[in-house]
Amino acid sequence: MAARGGDFTTIMLRKGVISPEQLAEAQQLASEQKKPVAECLVHLGYATSEDVVRAMAEHHGMRFVDLSAIKIPESVVELVPEAVARENSVLPLSLEDDVLTVVLSDPFDLETIEKLRFILNRRIETVLAPKDAIQGAINRHYGQMEGESADSMLQEFTDTAIDFTETAEDISGGEAVDENSAPVVRLVYLLIQEAVQLRASDIHIEPFENRIRVRYRIDGVLIERDSPPRRLLGAITSRIKILSRMDIAERRRPQDGRIKITVGEKELDLRVSIIPTNHGQSTVMRLLDKDNIKVGVRQLGLSEHNYKMFQGLIRRPNGIILVTGPTGSGKTTTLYAALNHLNRPDRKIITAEDPVEYYLPGINQCEVKHSIGLDFARIIRAMLRQAPNVILVGEMRDQETASMGIQASLTGHLVFSTLHTNDAPSAITRMVDMGVPGYLVASSVIAVLAQRLVRTVCSRCKQQYTPRDSELEAAGIPPETAAKAVFMRGKGCNNCQRNGYRGRTGIHEMMIISPKIREMIFDAKSNADIRKIAINQGMKTLFVDGLEKAMKGVTTLDEVFRVAKRTEQDSEIELLVG
Repeated sequence: MAARGGDFTTIMLRKGVISPEQLAEAQQLASEQKKPVAECLVHLGYATSEDVVRAMAEHHGMRFVDLSAIKIPESVVELVPEAVARENSVLPLSLEDDVLTVVLSDPFDLETIEKLRFILNRRIETVLAPKDAIQGAINRHYGQMEGESADSMLQEFTDTAIDFTETAEDISGGEAVDENSAPVVRLVYLLIQEAVQLRASDIHIEPFENRIRVRYRIDGVLIERDSPPRRLLGAITSRIKILSRMDIAERRRPQDGRIKITVGEKELDLRVSIIPTNHGQSTVMRLLDKDNIKVGVRQLGLSEHNYKMFQGLIRRPNGIILVTGPTGSGKTTTLYAALNHLNRPDRKIITAEDPVEYYLPGINQCEVKHSIGLDFARIIRAMLRQAPNVILVGEMRDQETASMGIQASLTGHLVFSTLHTNDAPSAITRMVDMGVPGYLVASSVIAVLAQRLVRTVCSRCKQQYTPRDSELEAAGIPPETAAKAVFMRGKGCNNCQRNGYRGRTGIHEMMIISPKIREMIFDAKSNADIRKIAINQGMKTLFVDGLEKAMKGVTTLDEVFRVAKRTEQDSEIELLVG
């Protein structure tokens, strides 16, 4: 109970809830332990929290509400974000004429009232209820939207709550971050804390002429947050540099570093990049969560057909498997899922990465260090003398790296690597363009997996809908196929920050190098020709795989259009979908 002592005790004495002796004992305990009298009365068992709050409400002329008998409309609950409600023990009760009535337990908590006015930009009126009743109502109303249990929502919130003590030591060089810390120390701490709670993968701090823009990348999409004053740019940047052990005096060159923090029971790494811009230094902190790489191959979002093929491929004794896609398309997660599946005591696995983002137990990981001449090709050359069974090459960037990877596959190793191409067939022509002979590519590459990430529909607020005819026409879905589909979209709730999406899954394009495609590579056929044959042999394009997931209600057509495009070969789409 956050209330302070006052005349509300007179009301309790008058009503016979407590005796003068009990009040005197509570006041003495409050004086000794420097706690509110109300809290001591409840602690000693002389009154219930409801008795105390009822007396406070009567004394201050405020309304007392019994939350156990009230069902608050979901439209009102959604006005206050769940994190704000739980952190401040407040609950929205009703909305009339743009005045939001909020339940709290302390009539003197003016700071929280002002915070809510600022965050919600509304007039706020307050009523009182016991704190435990408010917490129970929060669990009920936020946790049971769309039929889910209160415990699951509470558990989700607990999982994302930062362990304050450990985090404070990790990111402050040993000194605890509290209300007595310097403002910039608390500000940087709160930025990281909020990003973790919102499941962000990146924090972008960008300077402009008159302001600082802070954005979080959530499920692959940048969301702008409240921005600190422009005058704090130097202090924020210096603070981040200290945490990541960079040179705070260097402002003209890009710098990279790392910050280690603890979130709940999980440890996170923040990979920090700072570059100079014309308005100051721009900072990006990437949050690396070790739990992200614990996914199995089954959780990658592969269709049943692609999953069976991929399982067969990673059991092959030798050959090259390429995963392609732009930055942020989940290539690393896919490769680590494959390595985790293969990570057994009877196999030796070595990786060459730039940089090593996640540390995998049981796997030998080597980091590229260009400053001492330790590049991909040199690491691969040394790897082969370590007698590995499986090799991961972070990226095939040049002819030498690609040639070394091919040599490794031809000498009996299974090689995983990545390329930055738009689709699977383009990976073949990219390697040839690098200078690798076509016959070597044809004899070593066994499959190419292109992928993108699409946001999945929020499970709590999803509802079925019928796409517009123009959408179906743009997707190339015939009416008879659409009639059998189940299209879903989220209407927006607190669970998904009211955007209808929560989490991501992959859409894939898997091209197996068949004898026919191998022959075309030997003959230096064009990318379009190879793609056409691959589709005829059963390859589903990124666009088609995405449409199948949209038609099953996993994602939406808008998401598929955002990350993939319809090609000429997708014109016969009714033969491939459904």
